[in-house]
Amino acid sequence: MRRRLALLVGATTSLVLAAFLIPLGLLLQQVAADRAVGEATREAESVVPLVATLDRSTLASTLELRSADDVSRVPVTVFLPDGTVLGDDVRRSPAVDLAQQGRSITAVAPGGREVLIAALGLPDGTAVVRSYVSDAQMRVGVTRAWLILGLLGAGLLVLGLVVADRLARSTVRSLHDLDAVARRLGDGDLDARARPASVPELSEVGTTLNALAGRIRELLTRERESVADLSHRIRTPLTVLRIEAEALTTDEAARLTSAVDALERAVDQAIIEARRGVTDRGVASGGPMCDAVSVVYDRIGFWQVLAEEESREVATDVPTTLLPVGLSAGDLAALVDALLGNVFAHTPEGTAFAVRLCGTPAGGVVLTVSDAGPGIPPGAVVLDRGASGGGSTGLGLDIVRRTAEASGGHIVLGVSPLGGLEVTVELGPPGAGRAGPPPPPPHSVDHRVADPGTPSPGR
Repeated sequence: MRRRLALLVGATTSLVLAAFLIPLGLLLQQVAADRAVGEATREAESVVPLVATLDRSTLASTLELRSADDVSRVPVTVFLPDGTVLGDDVRRSPAVDLAQQGRSITAVAPGGREVLIAALGLPDGTAVVRSYVSDAQMRVGVTRAWLILGLLGAGLLVLGLVVADRLARSTVRSLHDLDAVARRLGDGDLDARARPASVPELSEVGTTLNALAGRIRELLTRERESVADLSHRIRTPLTVLRIEAEALTTDEAARLTSAVDALERAVDQAIIEARRGVTDRGVASGGPMCDAVSVVYDRIGFWQVLAEEESREVATDVPTTLLPVGLSAGDLAALVDALLGNVFAHTPEGTAFAVRLCGTPAGGVVLTVSDAGPGIPPGAVVLDRGASGGGSTGLGLDIVRRTAEASGGHIVLGVSPLGGLEVTVELGPPGAGRAGPPPPPPHSVDHRVADPGTPSPGR
């Protein structure tokens, strides 16, 4: 922008200077020509009285002396009525014949101009006094005048560019400050504020941006408090559910208690995340990480119990070596629960599924969950947050996608070798993800349209 402003001012200044200096230069050129012609006219007029008062020989001697005394004088020639030529010997032109009729004229001659003045009142007719000025004499001082005008124009142009650069620098600096503040706000630094700018319009933009930052902080604070309060309300029914579960003595009571514990941890995590500021959620030094093998093994073991109750055949292919990923253990566990809960929520009992985990050459992992269910109709998959065709919240697959992208990976949906849906999630290595808040714990997954219904160990 700074360069564009300088070019704009330079072009405008150049046009103004050209419109002013070119006519002025042409005027000076014309003045120089008129001055030279005027001097030649005065020379010729000064000889006219001599023609009328001196005899021929004296007049010839006087013209020779005038020419010899001052070499700077213009040449003067006298054409007498009888055809005699005195002074500089030049060819008689048609303009001389015209002037001999009693008219004083200025005519164009080869290499310059000739000034012809008629000397009337002679006994034998009219004589003509001719003075000559060359083109070089008419241009004396013109080159220097054009040079001075050119230097003056260049100086004014440079001055205009310097002033424009000063103004552009101030404007561009204010724009850079606004851009920096906008970037900081985009990165989650809601304390960023724009300083007053020297340009009134930019200062107004900065004021509006500061007001927007304050409004964003207010809305986020209100949203976090609302989520935290809502999550806290769930504690009461969870406490009642735990008391009821502990009163049972069967194996189902143990599993129910374990499920309540997991749900309570998820609620606690939701409260913590909701009450943390935006900038507090950035990735710490080194970024989050965990061992994908141990987390996937743990979640498969959790869902294995329900799979046995529903007569589902489970095929697992998980290595035993350490496979670190750029996610926290809680985020990865939530991702695996969303994918496996999706299978249980949207396939009939007895439907087989498979879980496969493997490393990648780049250092991340690929997690694949496939089932033998009915699959999905062509064009029915929409990974849009809040869209669901299964009567659920429409958050699950979007949460899986955002969790994968937060680690530097991605998600791909396809047809599994078992005939149903296959969800392939690539997760990046530690340090490959972007800074920012981790996705909230998933509520449901729906691979049929966009997202799940609420996964539950029991139907």
